[in-house]
Amino acid sequence: MDGEADGTTDAETSLPCGRGRRRAAAAVREPLTVGVEEEYLLVDPMTREVSPRGQKVVTQASSLGLGERVGTELTCYQVEGRTEPHTGMGGLGEQIRSMRAVIAGAAGRQGLRVVSSGSPVLGQSLPPPISQGARYARSVATFRALDDEQTACACHIHIGIPDLARALKVSNHLRPWIPVLIALSANSPYWSGRDTGYASWRTMTAARWPIAGPPPYFESPAHFEDLVGCVMETGAVMDRGGLYWDIRPSSHVPTLEVRAADAATTTDETLLLAAVVKAMAATALEAIDAGEPAPRPQPETLRAACWRAARDGLSGKGVDVLTSRLVPAEVRVEQLVRWIQPALGHHGDLGLVRAGWSRLRAKGGGAERQRAACRRRAGLPDVVDHLIDSLTI
Repeated sequence: MDGEADGTTDAETSLPCGRGRRRAAAAVREPLTVGVEEEYLLVDPMTREVSPRGQKVVTQASSLGLGERVGTELTCYQVEGRTEPHTGMGGLGEQIRSMRAVIAGAAGRQGLRVVSSGSPVLGQSLPPPISQGARYARSVATFRALDDEQTACACHIHIGIPDLARALKVSNHLRPWIPVLIALSANSPYWSGRDTGYASWRTMTAARWPIAGPPPYFESPAHFEDLVGCVMETGAVMDRGGLYWDIRPSSHVPTLEVRAADAATTTDETLLLAAVVKAMAATALEAIDAGEPAPRPQPETLRAACWRAARDGLSGKGVDVLTSRLVPAEVRVEQLVRWIQPALGHHGDLGLVRAGWSRLRAKGGGAERQRAACRRRAGLPDVVDHLIDSLTI
C-alpha cells in the first residue's frame, strides 16, 4: 500500500519535505513549504499490463540523478518519487516534471513505460510480487491478504508545519474537506481489466486497512498520543508509519501529510492539488490564530461523503458534510476554492488553481478522461496509452 514504505524506512527519512523531528513553533511564521510524493506504475508497452521491475527502475533512476528521492513501494509494480520542499509552485512544478522524466527514462532503459494512475488498468497477479525488504515482509506476515489488493498509487502532499499541536489543529480544520479532495483527484476507475464503477477505487481499497480514512478530531497532542498508543497496542499498525489516515502528522519529518488524493495523470494536476492543499493549510492556520473552532461533522457522515466522492468523482453529487445534503460535486469544489481564495491570492496561486479547475471542468477529471479514452475504441489498452502519453505533459 502507499505508505507501507514511508513509515520507518529510508523512503520517508530521506523525504526532503523538511528534515528533522518536530520542534517548537517559530515565533514568526515562515512561508509554508510544500513537498510531494508521487507513486507510479510500470507497464509493458506491448501488453499494457503492469510489470514487476520496480527495483531495477529505482536503481536506474537513482543513478540518473534522483538519488534518495526515488524508492520502491509495497509491490514490484510500483515506484515512488519525492520532491524537495518548495515555497512556490514554479519550482515544485519544474522538479515534478524533471522527476517524472528521469523515472520514465529509467523505465525506458528496462523496455518499460510509466503511468500515473491510482490503480492498474491491466494485469497484475494475486498475490502481487512484493518488494524486497524486512518491512514489506513484516507487512505481509501481519496483514496477509490485505496486501493482495494494494497495487494502488497516491499523491501525498506534505505541508511544513513543525509544531504538532498546530498540525493537529490544521488537521481538524481540513478533515471536512477530504471528500472534495477525493472527488477532485479521482483517477482510478479501472482495476485489473474491469471498470469498477467507481471514480476512485484506490480510495475504497485503502479504506480496508484497520486505521485509514478520515482522521479523528484531535482534542490535543495528548489525545493524539494516547490514541496512537492504544492503536499500536492492538497490533493494527506496525508503527506510526502505518497510520493510514487521509491526513496525518508525519512521524519522521516536520510536516502535515495530506494523503487523500489518487496519483494524478499530469504534472499540472499534481500542482493543482499541491496549491489547493497549501492554501487550505494556510487558511486553517489563519482560522486557528483567530480562535475559530474547526467544524465537527459526524464521523459517519464524513465517511459516507468520502464513499460518495470515491464512487462519483467530479461527475456526480457530493455530500455537504455539515448539512448532509447532496449537491453537485462541482459546487463543493467551488465552495472549497472560495474558502481558500485569499490564501491562493497571497501565494500567487489563484490563477494556477482557477486555470487547473477550468481544465478539469472542460475535459473531466482523471477518471472521466480514462473512461473517455476507453470509449474511443472500446479498448483498455487505449487507456494505458493515454496515461503513458500524459505522464510528462
